[in-house]
Amino acid sequence: MKKQREKMEAFATELAGHLGTNLKSLILFGSAVRSDAQTPHSEMNLLLIVDDASTSSLRPIEPAISGWVKRREPAPLIFTEVEWRASTDVFPIEIEDMREAHELLRGEDPFLDITTSQEDLRRELEREVRGKLLQLRAEYVAVAPNGRDLTKLLLDSLGTFLILMRALARLIGESPASDVSGLINQTAAAAGLDPNAFTWVVDKLSGRTVHALKAYDETGSRYVDEMEKLAKFVDEFTKKQS
Repeated sequence: MKKQREKMEAFATELAGHLGTNLKSLILFGSAVRSDAQTPHSEMNLLLIVDDASTSSLRPIEPAISGWVKRREPAPLIFTEVEWRASTDVFPIEIEDMREAHELLRGEDPFLDITTSQEDLRRELEREVRGKLLQLRAEYVAVAPNGRDLTKLLLDSLGTFLILMRALARLIGESPASDVSGLINQTAAAAGLDPNAFTWVVDKLSGRTVHALKAYDETGSRYVDEMEKLAKFVDEFTKKQS
């Protein structure tokens, strides 16, 4: 993790050097700065806000970003300052999730004077939970016959659903639990889920020894079934609030 952070700092310095006054904010967000990082290699998720995001203005940083991506890190999200301030009604889930867990690397804090509304959060959460469930269900049907592919699906999908679980906590007036197990228990209590359906995935991400999944493993079907319950709860809850 130390080497990873050193590479990230060098990357931030390179971006700042090439962008100069065009750089408004650069933050690190997500699992890398959360107190309960679940994987040995937490992704270095970056948000870059600039004054001018035209292709000509971003060309100086293209080699740096290309090298960053080749190291299997996600490309930075790039907003203009105007776009960022206009996105509160479109991305309230993402903005509040970043606000909760971020580290300012360069420039000004992008969350100053930025507010989101419960109504916008409600709309996005309803849409995102339903969409992610449809995607999960389709992918599950495709990979269920193969234990290795099923494992990858469960591990890859949990992070997205954790973001939605934190959004649900905020929507119902609670502070999201800071650790993954606590968040799952919090969501289970609110939505009537079985928290044990997520134990295998959390243990696997944490590096604990778990059984290898086989074709049509019950672990996978239970996981998907509980996500369906989550989507149903969100749908019913948001309809009551609308």
